[in-house]
Amino acid sequence: MSRIAYVNGRYLPQREAAVNIEDRGYQFADGVYEVVHLYEGRLIDEDRHLGRLERSLRELRLRQPMSRAALRHVLLELARRNRLHDGLLYMQITRGVARRDHAFPAKQVPPSVVATIRRIPPYPAGVEAWTAAAITWPDERWARCDIKTVALTPNVLARQAAREQGALEAILIDRSGMVTEGAATSFWLVDRAGVLRTRYLDHGILPGCTRDALIALMAENGIEFAERAFSRDELADAREAFITAATTFVRPIVRIDGRPVGDGAVGPVTRLLFDLFARHVKGGLRNAA
Repeated sequence: MSRIAYVNGRYLPQREAAVNIEDRGYQFADGVYEVVHLYEGRLIDEDRHLGRLERSLRELRLRQPMSRAALRHVLLELARRNRLHDGLLYMQITRGVARRDHAFPAKQVPPSVVATIRRIPPYPAGVEAWTAAAITWPDERWARCDIKTVALTPNVLARQAAREQGALEAILIDRSGMVTEGAATSFWLVDRAGVLRTRYLDHGILPGCTRDALIALMAENGIEFAERAFSRDELADAREAFITAATTFVRPIVRIDGRPVGDGAVGPVTRLLFDLFARHVKGGLRNAA
């Protein structure tokens, strides 16, 4: 069966889907995107993802092309037409098609909206088979990483460097030697003193939806953590490390730059949070369709 895409109001075979060469997303990366995990027909953390999409649109002064309810309908209809109950939904909104000029079009044009879905491996049955390695990499992104734009060249280069070194993720280090986040994930560690930490939110990192969902789950279960920055040196001394994202859930990082994290095995905190988030995805009431 051919994959079906949604492009500006039409559902059509993905091999026939296209956008205009003067779309500002293509010309200037003048657009935003969002990714949502579909599990057993449910959009996981739907409100968080669609809320972040709306925030990204506001920050780029991009017009919202449809209501949240209408967008939800598009996503679920796309899943239905592709006969998928589990997968990864991608949506992208750009400022639309206009003569190439850096400034916004003088006359407002309709935003371009694209959505696709693809199969992904099933949710991991256990954390032991879900471990990964990472590298450290300079954070060379722009100053508004809190906006989920399609301008991802530095992230692409970081992820490619990780792949070439046999790793899954690149942990980004800013110019002051502090960890920001992963190239496509939020990053967490358990420090030498046993404190669970992740960087505080500001313009320097993306407000991860899985990060936010995990924080809410930890609050419900009395699990303490600190939103506090940490350095490359503290990273090297970490007992545990893991990443979070809609594509990775809670994924243990057991090697960084070729060296084991802690004893090189999945730690107790990571194991607990993996199980907690698995229950959230597989049946949490907040995800009810």
